[in-house]
Amino acid sequence: MSVKPQSASGLFAGPFALGTLAADDGRAFPALVDSAEQVLDLRTALADPALTMRDLLEQWPAVLPRLRALTAEPDLERRPLSEFRVLAPVVPRQVFQSGANYRQHVIDLHVAHRAPDDDRSEEERRAEAAEIMDRRAAEDLPYVFIGLPSSVTGPYDDVTLPAWVEKPDWELELAAVIGRPAYQVPVEEALQYVAGYTIANDLTDRATVFRRDMPQIGTDWLRSKNAPGFTPLGPWIVPAETVTDTGDLQLTLKLNGEVMQDESTKDMIFDVARMVAYASQTAQLLPGDLVLTGSPAGNGMHWGRLLRDGDVMESTITGLGTQHTRCLAEES
Repeated sequence: MSVKPQSASGLFAGPFALGTLAADDGRAFPALVDSAEQVLDLRTALADPALTMRDLLEQWPAVLPRLRALTAEPDLERRPLSEFRVLAPVVPRQVFQSGANYRQHVIDLHVAHRAPDDDRSEEERRAEAAEIMDRRAAEDLPYVFIGLPSSVTGPYDDVTLPAWVEKPDWELELAAVIGRPAYQVPVEEALQYVAGYTIANDLTDRATVFRRDMPQIGTDWLRSKNAPGFTPLGPWIVPAETVTDTGDLQLTLKLNGEVMQDESTKDMIFDVARMVAYASQTAQLLPGDLVLTGSPAGNGMHWGRLLRDGDVMESTITGLGTQHTRCLAEES
């Protein structure tokens, strides 16, 4: 079950955004959505009946001027957004995820995990953590790991909390959508490989992040982050040319109407360009791939309040739209 999309007007930046929609017949198609909440079926507009969003991104440098032109063609058939179901905007081949990339979030964690024999004041420990974060930004590398495309779901779809998940948590994140193959690109050129941006909520089971049976191995991202539906994505891909400053976007997540996360991307330790460039040093990034850039302070563990049956998350990033996701406990 999913809810109908909220109004598009004023929620995404620029004259248009891209989405993957489905009509009553259930068939998905790539769409151009304009600020008047009108939908243009890109299969028809671009004369390709089999076109998918990933196909579109494979052609991104060439197709972007055509998309701009389509917004100014009044004679093309358009239909109201309200007639369609909004799906995840793209099915990626690879998902690159990031941890510990917001300064305040990591400082909070550093202070919270005080050693028993550390009798310094909280102010002193915060100052130490801030110094560590500044040094890390200048000298260290981002922390990136791999997620599974099978965890991706739509921005308005219900998310099932599996029975085995003990501590489900939210993590609102800015996601870069790749528009050109990228391998070993320099930081200075990295944003040229980004087609656009979207919203991701990187749900995590805190109870299974660390392997208690093999502490020397470290984190278990497969089990903690990749259940079906654990990555609500979208609603839109907003072209990168519209999102002029990824260093000043506000991320806000509300749980049942109460604000839990509310932070600017100014607090990132490594910006989008550094994240994309770093991931490309090892792996080849492909069109349609996602680079998630970490989550700010305000996760459930911080509040001592994790996700439960019936919870509703509303997740917004400046200019990118809003997700509306309900959690349902798995039926036994």
